[in-house]
Amino acid sequence: MPRLTFTATALALVLGTGASAQGLQQGAREGAQRGEEMAGPLGAVVGGALGAAVGTANGILGIDRRERFRIYASAERRPSFAYRGPVRIGTVLPEDGIVYYDVPREFELAGYNYTIVNDHPVLVEPGTRRIVEVID
Repeated sequence: MPRLTFTATALALVLGTGASAQGLQQGAREGAQRGEEMAGPLGAVVGGALGAAVGTANGILGIDRRERFRIYASAERRPSFAYRGPVRIGTVLPEDGIVYYDVPREFELAGYNYTIVNDHPVLVEPGTRRIVEVID
């Protein structure tokens, strides 16, 4: 019975931490770290998988900042770039014709830019021009 209680506690902590994770990688890192602290190598494996799943569901902005960012981007009235391909995570945007903007500090997303593609704000990795989150 103690093992079951420990596992339930570990899962609750990992899921609670992962809920504020910013995307797959951060969720996996944080979950693995918490799991290892609590249960060693096996905990790191379980925690990493759970953290990644929760982090992916929340995206980079997370649930709490997503709507605020969408409202912010809309209020800025930036021009939209017309893109013929799918606008989804992983899409690499063309080198020319798109203007990238800094993400305001209030969103705590150092290392990302945003732009508007087909009337949707998207977060982009500046060096690769790869879309990392589409804000609907």
